[in-house]
Amino acid sequence: MTAENFKRFGLNNRLIEALSQEGLSQPTQIQERLIPAILNRRDVIGQSQTGTGKTFAFLLPMVENLELETQELQAIVTAPTRELATQLFEELKKLLAFYEGGVDARLLVGGTDRMRFSEKLKKKQPHIVIGTPGRIQDLIGDSSLLVHTATSYVVDEADQMLDMGFIEDVDRIASAMNGKLQMLVFSATIPEKLQPFLKKYMNNPRHVHIQPEKQAAEKITHQLVPVRHREKLPLLTEIAKHVNPYLALVFANTKERADELADTLAAAGLNVDRLHGGLAPRERKKVMKRVHDGGVQYLVATDLAARGIDIEGVSHIINYEFPSDLDFYIHRVGRTARAGADGLAISLYEQSDQEACAKLAKRGVTFSFVELKKGEWVPLAKAPLGAGGIVESRPKKTTETKQKAEAPSPKASGGKAKAKPKKVKPAYKRKARTAQEKRNKQSRRSSARKGK
Repeated sequence: MTAENFKRFGLNNRLIEALSQEGLSQPTQIQERLIPAILNRRDVIGQSQTGTGKTFAFLLPMVENLELETQELQAIVTAPTRELATQLFEELKKLLAFYEGGVDARLLVGGTDRMRFSEKLKKKQPHIVIGTPGRIQDLIGDSSLLVHTATSYVVDEADQMLDMGFIEDVDRIASAMNGKLQMLVFSATIPEKLQPFLKKYMNNPRHVHIQPEKQAAEKITHQLVPVRHREKLPLLTEIAKHVNPYLALVFANTKERADELADTLAAAGLNVDRLHGGLAPRERKKVMKRVHDGGVQYLVATDLAARGIDIEGVSHIINYEFPSDLDFYIHRVGRTARAGADGLAISLYEQSDQEACAKLAKRGVTFSFVELKKGEWVPLAKAPLGAGGIVESRPKKTTETKQKAEAPSPKASGGKAKAKPKKVKPAYKRKARTAQEKRNKQSRRSSARKGK
């Protein structure tokens, strides 16, 4: 398979050979619309979900624009987590397969020997660096990384940068770079709080928003398990044991909740691990290795920790709670049903989740209510809600049926309806009994006086 269709962008033969080796013959939609703009040094905003080809949309033109004869830093790529940065670096290495060492690229993330990297950078500046904002900012701070020569800056997963509190580091990196900076921002969403940063550094950017053809994969079954008056943690444990997955991702909204869920499942004897922003980089690396080696059956994670990480073999998604940003629901369930496989997404449902389900239904998600009874999934009755959502249906008592239920049977009153008895005040029996005992006591005293 050749990558002839990429030649029209003007990419050099080494990149075309690398794409052919990866089996890529046709540009994706976001690549079609952004590669020419990036090659022409325009600022761009690429808004798309995972799996749309956005990584090569910025790496291809970035490598093409390098001046290899100049040994100085020319491009920086930042990602919010060490795992994401490492994935980007692996993709970059694929594109550099035919450069035979002609491109000097470095991965700068936490959990590595900072002093060793600092010494290497002081001897020789790379053409490209990919890393986390904190580590790159540290190396800028000790004058190891000379970013004033760099003219291209990619901020990947920008909304996640904002959520994790890294946007200030990103801002400081950008402000230290070349005055003629080309800013490339990629994100699944563009929150309002990100706008000041975009306006500060971007000049008339080309904004491309790629909507996936299907918000959620067709082979995912979406089930809602009503919590009702049950405790959620025991219910989660019951569901986790029942599904017995190859690999289940259990999602929580906060790292504190993720710890609580992981501890509960571990106490129930399940093979569980956790992944959230509270873990040290080295520990997160160990967790991911155990997952990739097949040593974990249940991975409890937060959205920010798990987003963008490529985990194969996910058979089940279990949502302990719905995310406040419903885009994250799509991200969560998108981890399963890959490469033509089926997947099951199970969400614990409370009445307060009704609006979220209705909004997701508008985006093509079809839910069904189920309940675990005697080790089997039992479908529950459901009724339409709003624009395609569903809620559990319960028979409602109309005014007429309520009156019928309250009316006495004609046979019980000789064919005549008896008047509805007046409501009895609470504790009237106790008061009546006390009054009767008082009267009996007075009667005994009276009899005793007469007998004297």
